[in-house]
Amino acid sequence: MEEFLYAAGWAGAKRVDLAQDASFRRYERILLGGKSAVLMDAPPDKEDVTPFLRIARALSEMGLSAPRIIGEDAAKGLLLLEDLGDETFTRLLDGGAPPMELYSLAADALVALHSKADVKNLGNSVPLYEDPLFVKEALLLTEWYLPAVTGSPTDREISHGYQKIWEDLLPKARGVPNTLVLRDYHVDNLVRIAGRSGVGACGLLDFQDAVLGPLSYDFISLVEDARRDVAATLAADIRKRYLNANPAIDPEAFDRSCAILGAQRHCKVLGIFTRLRDRDGKDRYLHHVPRLWRLLERSVEHPALESLKDWLEEYLPLDLRIVPPGRLGL
Repeated sequence: MEEFLYAAGWAGAKRVDLAQDASFRRYERILLGGKSAVLMDAPPDKEDVTPFLRIARALSEMGLSAPRIIGEDAAKGLLLLEDLGDETFTRLLDGGAPPMELYSLAADALVALHSKADVKNLGNSVPLYEDPLFVKEALLLTEWYLPAVTGSPTDREISHGYQKIWEDLLPKARGVPNTLVLRDYHVDNLVRIAGRSGVGACGLLDFQDAVLGPLSYDFISLVEDARRDVAATLAADIRKRYLNANPAIDPEAFDRSCAILGAQRHCKVLGIFTRLRDRDGKDRYLHHVPRLWRLLERSVEHPALESLKDWLEEYLPLDLRIVPPGRLGL
């Protein structure tokens, strides 16, 4: 580590731990001579930093505010990044900042991303968000959450029926253009950068899992946040702002895509948060489960999701829509 910092010109810097996320990555703030940077340490056997480097540079070329790369040793999983500061949208909102101002900036940054992303060129290096991957993610619900609330493994036929529903639903979500999808586009991963104007004031974090997929995905991740309530009126205003900036998008197709991919994401995250507790010993995310159910219940009210609504009512009725009570088998 010290050799890496020396090679990057930051020898002798003070190192301060930063809040960690749900991944295997660790972050430190590096301080030296009145300057600061962020050190990312990603265990090479767990995570590859190459996608982060690729997407960070692509975003910067679009004029968006991804962290500048100061130093890198991809083989060791070490990156030294521009410090975008501590003003995450989450912290600003918690401090009383006007939600409309921040969510509008986030929506405008999405508009810029979606207008500037060269999908054809990115397709040479960025994977497609194909339906089998969407299905695999949605199956986390039956693999982790359903067993945790029922107390027994999910029956294979039940899981297969659920999988078939998603295989039928997902093509209906593709009535909108493909773009670069950052996949975790929510207020925890957005930073307001002082001294920058327009969409440049919106710093972007945690995009290493980016793919090419429906442009609705990041939008719905923003306004249907697993970790934070977003007022329905605010979400409607942001939807209007986004669609006004994209007149070529069919609003009906957009809403259908948002409903389907929103439901997929909520099912996935219910599984992920349960897995984090039962496999990884991280239980701090489970208090979001009631919000996830509220969001999922709203999503399946769209007519396109009637089959999923029926499945949920049969296999996850109201009395099972709970925070999982304990690790399976414990």
